[in-house]
Amino acid sequence: MMIRPPDSQSRFFELRGLRHHVRCWGDPARPWLLLGTGWLDCSASFGPLVAGLLEDHYVVSPDWRGTGLSGWPADGYWFPNYLADVDALLTALGAPEHLHFVGHSMGAQVLSLYAGAQPEKARSLVLLDGLLLPDSPASKAPKQYRRWLQQVAKPRPPKRYANFETLAQRVKAQHPQLDDAWALFVAHSWGAADDDGQIRLLADPKHLHNMPTLHRLAESEAVWAEVTAPVLFIEAGRSVFHSAGEQSERPRRYAAFSKAAKCEVQTLPEAGHMLHWDAPEATAGLIRAFLKSIADRP
Repeated sequence: MMIRPPDSQSRFFELRGLRHHVRCWGDPARPWLLLGTGWLDCSASFGPLVAGLLEDHYVVSPDWRGTGLSGWPADGYWFPNYLADVDALLTALGAPEHLHFVGHSMGAQVLSLYAGAQPEKARSLVLLDGLLLPDSPASKAPKQYRRWLQQVAKPRPPKRYANFETLAQRVKAQHPQLDDAWALFVAHSWGAADDDGQIRLLADPKHLHNMPTLHRLAESEAVWAEVTAPVLFIEAGRSVFHSAGEQSERPRRYAAFSKAAKCEVQTLPEAGHMLHWDAPEATAGLIRAFLKSIADRP
């Protein structure tokens, strides 16, 4: 059964030449927690997870550029832009000097890099089934650039659906563990009705372009080595990224956080990669327990 998401407040900011939407839950007098969503996801779909965090925290979650209610850039998507967006948003929000960062999947990559680039701002770092980008050898660069140029020349049109129920069926086809109510909730989080009544996806189709630049694991590891906050890694036992090869990579990536005040690994055996849908209460419980365990840290 789907957990009823709590009421949220939407705030909009014009930053770095783009409109940014941030969803806020709870009492801003409480310790702040910034929640970074995964690729193509948006803040609205995290409501059931947030429900389990509000007793002790004020939660803010940006829709990354090109997702949710945030604007679409003209060119494309690169990780340095996400980090600069976080920096600008924290200033615009009047965020406290130190706050908790929780990132899922792509959001884990973004916020782990941000916490390494700005270690003084992180009270803690929680990574939900993240740090999964494969290392890319330099030999891939020519093909990567050629493919990117082809995609820029012939961009994909936005996806449209007849109604929210049709979009929910598409969601459920990709995530069969969801019941009908959950799938419809996700559809309403991911889509919006146009004037003709059809539903368009809120995520920019340019996200489906490959980035022209390559991911170099060594560079990420060098940034992660600068993280000083306590870190919690929450793995999803039924994740699509749970292959033997990917599992063997995780210890090396976790070990890169060599300056972290504390590192802890937890697993939710029955959850898939979208653990904020599969196990929102259990995920929130692990986050709360970890934050309580470090509560005395300045």
